[in-house]
Amino acid sequence: MESKESFVGADVALKEKSEVAVLTAGISMRPMLREHRDVVIIERVTRPLRANDVPLYRRPNESRLVLHRILKVRRDGGYVIRGDNLLFKEYDVKDEDIVGVLKAFYRDGKYYDCAKSIPYKLYIVYNRATFVFRLLRRKYLPKIIKRLPLLRKMKRAIVGFFKKK
Repeated sequence: MESKESFVGADVALKEKSEVAVLTAGISMRPMLREHRDVVIIERVTRPLRANDVPLYRRPNESRLVLHRILKVRRDGGYVIRGDNLLFKEYDVKDEDIVGVLKAFYRDGKYYDCAKSIPYKLYIVYNRATFVFRLLRRKYLPKIIKRLPLLRKMKRAIVGFFKKK
């Protein structure tokens, strides 16, 4: 979840407070977090981060803060990170780039604790398991459709059918 304005000041606030609530911005963590609709609770990092934690971090050579999920903790202590709604991974995130970590979030007024919520944990399993299908749909299906005129006609017919209603 990349932000130009939402996470501004979160790093400063976390130096004074143990946690901070912030309205989300960006679409990189969809469908879990919706832009300008959900509120995230970011806390100071007090433990080693693990796979599936969602740190708030600053990319090297950028001023904005980003909230994405850790896919893997590397042997050198760095992290492989990706937004839930993104296809590309980042490999250059280190502990010194991390400002805080997602503790919980509010969605439609309901509180989800990242450490205890069963629906949240099921979402993580589902999101990770379906990545290959999202990759195929976004990256390769458009290329296949462009090359196959029959599939293009079928796509237009299907889209047209659903738009009429």
